[in-house]
Amino acid sequence: MDKLKSVLSGEEARRDDRNIIQQMNQASTLGWGTRIKGFIACFVVGAACTVLGVCVLFLPKIGITLFIVFYTFGNICALCSTMFLMGPMNQLKRMCDKTRALATTLMLTCLVLTLCAAFWWKNFGLALLFVILQVLSFTWYSLSYIPCVREAIMRMLAMCMK
Repeated sequence: MDKLKSVLSGEEARRDDRNIIQQMNQASTLGWGTRIKGFIACFVVGAACTVLGVCVLFLPKIGITLFIVFYTFGNICALCSTMFLMGPMNQLKRMCDKTRALATTLMLTCLVLTLCAAFWWKNFGLALLFVILQVLSFTWYSLSYIPCVREAIMRMLAMCMK
């Protein structure tokens, strides 16, 4: 009955005027307790996958492949865990901020290239190189959320190079 009233009164047309982002944001509102539980669960799954990946690294024949899959999936879970705290749209906006757009691009590129090197190109040396780059880019991305830390590191590196 409420649906019929909203259609007849014209409210339904006004609701359709909202863009898809507003609809997604409204549909994905979670309570603070649920957000914390989601963050912890996703982060624990990510950490467990990373540790499991290191544990299976030395298995014959499939160890490197499993390591790459578990490690990459662990990083993706860790990245998604913060979406529970901030919300998906806020997280995406912050990822594309001008201060961390390069770090985000490098991190996501390394994630994709790691999987491509392992499964499409079948080059495990290249895949391991991309895993190392994944670690570095994820660290650099994480540091972008701490004010002034990246600049301090760049200054220290510049001083060490002299």
